[in-house]
Amino acid sequence: MSYEVYVTAKADRQLEDAARWWAEHRSVEQAERWYDGFVLAIRGLANNPERCPLARENSNMPIEIRQLPYGLGRRKTHRAIFAIRPDRVVVYAVRHLAQRDLSLDEL
Repeated sequence: MSYEVYVTAKADRQLEDAARWWAEHRSVEQAERWYDGFVLAIRGLANNPERCPLARENSNMPIEIRQLPYGLGRRKTHRAIFAIRPDRVVVYAVRHLAQRDLSLDEL
């Protein structure tokens, strides 16, 4: 089964903000590679999103939420937090691994 992948405006903004930070503090080339790769990984949730682990916040949420860890190379730095619906995957947030857990009101 293939799902439609929907990225909320908030999650899209968080993704762009993280790439902008990377470009300003690391390198523009790395930021572009990171951003493009993360977008591809998120699009890849269209196929078998169940492969991703439950998010660490899952037990505090009324719906099942999962996370897609992502980073350049083997070191994961961020995660896309999403839920699987009957016909779509909804990405609610993009967060750095060091950020506090997502709260219910942020869904």
